[in-house]
Amino acid sequence: MAKTQRTLTKIALIVGLTATGLTTFSAQADQLADIKAKGVVKVATFDANPPFGSVDAKTHELVGYDVDFAKALAKSLGVKLELVATNPANRIPLLQSGKADLIVADITITPERAQVIDFSTPYFVTGQQFLVPVASGDKLDDYSKARIGAVKGTTGEQTLHQRFPQSRVLSYDDIPLALTALRNGNVQAITQDSTILAGLLGEAPDKAKFKILPELLSKEEIGVGVKKGEASLLKAVNDELVALEKSGDAAKIYDVWFGPSTKAPQPRSFTIEAK
Repeated sequence: MAKTQRTLTKIALIVGLTATGLTTFSAQADQLADIKAKGVVKVATFDANPPFGSVDAKTHELVGYDVDFAKALAKSLGVKLELVATNPANRIPLLQSGKADLIVADITITPERAQVIDFSTPYFVTGQQFLVPVASGDKLDDYSKARIGAVKGTTGEQTLHQRFPQSRVLSYDDIPLALTALRNGNVQAITQDSTILAGLLGEAPDKAKFKILPELLSKEEIGVGVKKGEASLLKAVNDELVALEKSGDAAKIYDVWFGPSTKAPQPRSFTIEAK
């Protein structure tokens, strides 16, 4: 009887440990449930890439187009928002390491990135352009062998290598540093998304010295980055993005940062659609 009891105890212990393991695995496998249980969502966003994300000089808080979307996503999940400052090169590592739950940091959807993270439906569409001195050439091909500045870890950096293999691409941690290099003559052009360049030029005290070339180097769709396999979280993000479009709030956020009252207005030429 004692032996039978010991055997039953062992079985119960094994079953209990297995159940605990399955519960732990289930919790780990459902990041949305984890976020709601903790009551906070950690979102990686820029702190030096206006108008998507930068530090407000007065409040010292992160503000921008992406920040407003991060706030809306946190509200829809019913949790507090914790912003994690990042730069282009660190966005995906932060997500994969668990230091961020989402990437809302002007990250372009590409096949290569889609192999390691999942993307929401696009919530922004832009194109890559060149910012150059005002006296420089007006055609992209004028810079096929030039020194060109790009932000490290961006699709712009990759596109330059493909489009202009004879150019010398110099990489910088953020767009303000690239602009400094252009001012100093270290590069002959810098490249970034059109809206970012427009915002950068609009804030520059010496903006009369530069121009944005009209020709697009690429068309890029921007999405929210989600860790691979987190279907529930991805659906929640997509549902909220579409809801923001339908309510008109997405257009309102756009107007705050790119609309007619901004220093470098850009017409909104896209809508957020269900994926």
